[in-house]
Amino acid sequence: MQPNIIFYFSDQQRWDTLTEELMPNVWELGEEGVLFENSFTCQPVCGPARACLQTGKYATQNKCYRNGIPLDNDTKTLADYFNENGYDTAYIGKWHLASDRSPLKGIHCEKTAIPKEKQGGYKYWRGADVLEFTSHGYDGYVFDEDGNKIDFTGYRADCINDFAVEYINNHNNKKPFFMFISQLEPHHQNDRGHFEGPIETVEKYRNYPIPEDLSFLKGDYEKEYPDYIAAVNRLDENVGKLIKALKEKGLYDNTVIIYTSDHGCHFKTRNSEYKRSCHESSIHTPLVFGGGAVTKGKNFDCLTSLIDIPPTILDLAGIPVPESYSGNILPVNKDDVPERDCVFVQISESHIGRAVRTKKWKYSAKAIGSGWHKPRATHYFDDYLYDLENDPCEKNNLVKNGNYEKVLCQMRNLLSREMFNAGEKKPVFHKPLKTKSF
Repeated sequence: MQPNIIFYFSDQQRWDTLTEELMPNVWELGEEGVLFENSFTCQPVCGPARACLQTGKYATQNKCYRNGIPLDNDTKTLADYFNENGYDTAYIGKWHLASDRSPLKGIHCEKTAIPKEKQGGYKYWRGADVLEFTSHGYDGYVFDEDGNKIDFTGYRADCINDFAVEYINNHNNKKPFFMFISQLEPHHQNDRGHFEGPIETVEKYRNYPIPEDLSFLKGDYEKEYPDYIAAVNRLDENVGKLIKALKEKGLYDNTVIIYTSDHGCHFKTRNSEYKRSCHESSIHTPLVFGGGAVTKGKNFDCLTSLIDIPPTILDLAGIPVPESYSGNILPVNKDDVPERDCVFVQISESHIGRAVRTKKWKYSAKAIGSGWHKPRATHYFDDYLYDLENDPCEKNNLVKNGNYEKVLCQMRNLLSREMFNAGEKKPVFHKPLKTKSF
């Protein structure tokens, strides 16, 4: 029997927040299922990361290389494959793939209902294109599949989760379901420039330890981290409520639950905002596969990319993986899966950047003169080189250190290979004009 599959997606969540103390429910899913320690996004920004998930292709292949570029109407999404293979499909929360911010082009539904042809093929809908525009930490609204406005009152993460629990409770069990739950937490509230944790628990985390990779840099983490951590903890509570609903409905044993995030958060330490960089704090994310339909008790340190999740989801449902997909099937309910030698990251909004990460090294290159309106480039300058084994907090940029010329050459070749495999032209690399020391 095909399993139910629930994809639980947080926004801007660092990998190191997945601890037994802070997220006991998700931690238990990982302990009983599969926890991936080295999971990385392929696009550290909201819209492109979501496009990669829905299409199984890198951002330069699916054309959604920055925020504000909608999926083409004829794009085949995860929902389309599930619909074709006997599943009910549901989407709840933040979509971020419908509005078009290109000048004099497209539609704008950041605060209004998303047209049905822009809903990615999902049959049940409780969503908003830009959820941070239709709500704050408390209170707001989403829309159903017919464009009807649905107001909610209370902490936003609770309310989004309540829609998911409602779907489970009302499901007729005649067909398996694929449900995508896209929370906004712990992402900051854009119009307020502030993270908004649940009021009743923020004080509990006032003195929560600051991660070491932030502590030596200037940023807003001292002010914002308590709200951020409180929001993460509340997400875990809601995952617990979802698990409870599945068990009460008798669905848990035949359900796969995937928990991950679109990217991490560096709290304005590496650039002027929270992401769009190659650093661990920006690209390293939590990833767990759990639920009764997942083989028990495995922990992997293999390199894993967000682009690997779509083929893995289809494979778990017994749906053939399209040849067009860019990722690899992960070792969930199967063994002898080849490991990656690196993960590949594209950055195409604040600047055109590309990066590769192995277990030991991180290399990033930047196209000089690039901007948000261009998806790709040919000429790149060396930007960062880190020895992650000896410098896990990325304090010492080695890109101009002559002792690492051989490593730099190897990493350039690796990045060139990954860019070519993702449909890009092979790049020409140049020595940096200037670099940051960290």
